[in-house]
Amino acid sequence: MTVESVKPDATVAPELREPPFAGGRVPVLGHGWRMVRDPLSFMSGLRRHGDVVRLRLGPKTVYAPTTPELTGAVALNPDFIIAGPLWESLEGLVGKEGVATANGPQHRRQRRVIQPAFRLDAIPAYGPIMEEEAHALAERWRPGETVDCTSEAFRVAVRVAARCLLRGDFMDERAERLCVALATVFRGMYRRMVIPAGPLYRLPLPPNRKFNRALADLHLLVDEIVAERRASGQKPDDLLTALLEAKDENGEPIGEQEVHDQVVAILTPGSETVAATVMWLLQALAAHPEHADKVCAEVESVTGGRPVAFEDVRALTYTNYLVIEVMRLRPAVWILTRRAVRDTELGGCRIPAGADIVYSPYAIQRDPKSYDDSQEFDPLRWSPERAKSVPKHAMSPFSTGNRKCPSDHFSMAQLTLITAALARKYRFEQVSGSDDTPRVGITLKPAGLLLKPVPRT
Repeated sequence: MTVESVKPDATVAPELREPPFAGGRVPVLGHGWRMVRDPLSFMSGLRRHGDVVRLRLGPKTVYAPTTPELTGAVALNPDFIIAGPLWESLEGLVGKEGVATANGPQHRRQRRVIQPAFRLDAIPAYGPIMEEEAHALAERWRPGETVDCTSEAFRVAVRVAARCLLRGDFMDERAERLCVALATVFRGMYRRMVIPAGPLYRLPLPPNRKFNRALADLHLLVDEIVAERRASGQKPDDLLTALLEAKDENGEPIGEQEVHDQVVAILTPGSETVAATVMWLLQALAAHPEHADKVCAEVESVTGGRPVAFEDVRALTYTNYLVIEVMRLRPAVWILTRRAVRDTELGGCRIPAGADIVYSPYAIQRDPKSYDDSQEFDPLRWSPERAKSVPKHAMSPFSTGNRKCPSDHFSMAQLTLITAALARKYRFEQVSGSDDTPRVGITLKPAGLLLKPVPRT
């Protein structure tokens, strides 16, 4: 059955219209070839076809809202759940029982387990670890040496997550394993999302074998983490202890698979998105030295020359603006999907039950109808007076509604600290062989960013 053949029930108003198809379809692949060749440009151009448009991804028809108002409606309307091509492609990594992919009562129960770790009043306890890792990152680099921003960004993201949330003593080797495996897995998952040719991905071809090995190593890594904690007999006050002691709806301990999937959700998508944002922050510091100088001056003014600390984060106003502007122009989560659980409507268009929804924060956050000089890097657009003009839902880097990322304050604190520590110590220059063009996968990150840190005098 195709989504076109699903009949609307009587609750759907007859005057609802069918959204137009976007141009550029080809036989068999539909719009999937555009989503592989140049997805950012393709998704950014959909609004000219309408507020809601239809796409063909292989044999499937999906619906794409293109305005802030409608993407916000999808995120807030219970008619649309976490599902669709993105989440189906992610299930091999995050499973079906973790907070990232669960829906309904299970998702609400899981949020109650993990939310205390991310309360505003819990974040300061992580401050010393965030400070230590931010300064260790800066100190590890040597002036004039080339920095591989991909591996360095993953390393700091994984270490902060592991030390804060799992109280793990994780060495760089383990972070490096995660970095290498995630890069392979997320690229493979994106291909599976936009070209859903299931049988082809089961063939023993070299790309498939590489993907399967990387996925197996990720799951082995998580099993090692959980097994080490159980064997230690320790129960520190952290998120892993909360998961191991959590109960299900019947008051029974949650299953091993759910524990596994929850740890995967903490260490992988979270680390991937933070790492991608750190990469883009480094790219921005190199590409916009005048803004990097402003961050450095602000840090000097706030700290008086001492090392920047967690307690300084709230006072680093311009640094915060710069972090937000980087997330606007280069959102790590550039594409999202949902699924309609009943016949419904969106922007006056009929959406049949079972239909998949796809939309792009990248396109929404660069839309000239929402932002003046939308392609320009301008951190001051987030000053209080100017930010008032940004339409609601035109900037939601951590999503919204009951699927809002629970670690938003945690992530902003570490990103601000890392940016402040690095901009205070170094100027950055791209070196020969560096490639900062966006590489599209499940997340968006530079293809191969290589920088030279130059000490500030």
